[in-house]
Amino acid sequence: MKPASTLVCQGCGHQVPPNEPRPFRCPQAEQDDDIDHVLRRVLDPSVLKSAEELSRPFISDLPSTFLRYGRLLHSYQTARHLGLDDTSFARLVNRLDAAAEKTDGRGFRITPFAPADKLAQALDLEPGSLWIKDETGNVSGSHKARHLMGLMIWLEMGRQLWPENFESTPRLAIASCGNAALGAAVVARAMGYPLDVYVPTWADAAVTARLAELGATLVACPREGSITGDPCYHHFREAVSQGALPFTCQGTENGLVIEGGKTLVWEMVSTLMLEERVLDHLCIQVGGGALASACIQGLFEARSAGVLQRLPAIHTVQTSGASPLHRAWEAIMERALVRHQRETREIPPHLGSDTERAEFVRDRVSPALVQDELHYAATHRSEFMWPWEEEPISIATGILDDETYDWLAVVEGMLLTGGVPLVVDEQTLEKAHGLAREHTSVSVEPTGTAGLAGLMELQRRKAIQPDETLGVLFSGVER
Repeated sequence: MKPASTLVCQGCGHQVPPNEPRPFRCPQAEQDDDIDHVLRRVLDPSVLKSAEELSRPFISDLPSTFLRYGRLLHSYQTARHLGLDDTSFARLVNRLDAAAEKTDGRGFRITPFAPADKLAQALDLEPGSLWIKDETGNVSGSHKARHLMGLMIWLEMGRQLWPENFESTPRLAIASCGNAALGAAVVARAMGYPLDVYVPTWADAAVTARLAELGATLVACPREGSITGDPCYHHFREAVSQGALPFTCQGTENGLVIEGGKTLVWEMVSTLMLEERVLDHLCIQVGGGALASACIQGLFEARSAGVLQRLPAIHTVQTSGASPLHRAWEAIMERALVRHQRETREIPPHLGSDTERAEFVRDRVSPALVQDELHYAATHRSEFMWPWEEEPISIATGILDDETYDWLAVVEGMLLTGGVPLVVDEQTLEKAHGLAREHTSVSVEPTGTAGLAGLMELQRRKAIQPDETLGVLFSGVER
């Protein structure tokens, strides 16, 4: 019987066999540089024991995130397909969770998602309209550890299913100087894996001190000569080519890191179900794109499970100092509109804003046409995504990636839901952070309030209706 969950490359269509112990990256990635070889989980509901199996986690009252939503993970479905029973999987998750709690003082528990009425009032929004997902109390202080926990579940599951492939503890690698590195260091330390962290020369001293305390090996990476892109990423790629495992929050390097991040939005869906609310807009801060990619895929899977009847408009937020996602969205949007007009002979009305174009594509353009254009983009990556030309600078340091690595899934989510890529200036970022700290009790850093800055930009564009429900993510405790 075929497995319910498979990993498929969205660029070339390669399907990873279920008995592959290290299905991190498409094997064609090194041969085809201009194809976006990102592994994406595809869930086949028809293979599951019952239709209820998909929806059951959303009404569970288990406090452990990865126990509650574990059966939705690729690692669980693969383990079950290969003969590992539910008790063994639960024991594995509990062991990892206990180790994380011992290392960081907290395990993976459901984090708050609730209205922020004082902040809404400060923004002239209706009471009950603005909902904040607070990730600052999660393991290592942000959502990042979710991604790495999902991957660690797979690695530890692999030790049980394929012990011959894990005779020695593999060395892990990540390129990061912030919350991703901290999340990776906590999870790696908890399970006794050695970790190399490739950091820029300007990395925050408090962060590097904590990384060293957690036993990570730090490698400083200066920008050199005319090499474009992030030097930390280049060094990280070299380490992976020499045998290190990519323990990173970039789906392009390891498709399995996305599924751990999906638990964040699944928690939101569960709360909305309980409160009988529907989310109209969701603003997500974007650096490398793994968070947005996870949220988008998680929302689509919740809809497939029948627990989410309508998707919110998904908006992404980047800074004016580095916004490669907007130009990628712009290029695909233009292709979709031109092709729609050519094939239908429909002359679109004057579409003067990103919001008007986004809503037109969502409501009037065939989803099949959109998917065709996304496939073209996936196989011609350099036409749509490339590193930012100058070293970016912003108060929101955590979203200053030179390129949006997980861009394709994120653009897809925006096109299909009518969302737009918001680009905000430093003044708006600073104001959003100040409002969040003044009108909530959440100790969140400027990167973590970038989604709120995006919401303020939507307000400025008059793209929000008074009766709509708005969602924003706060992630990254202020240190």
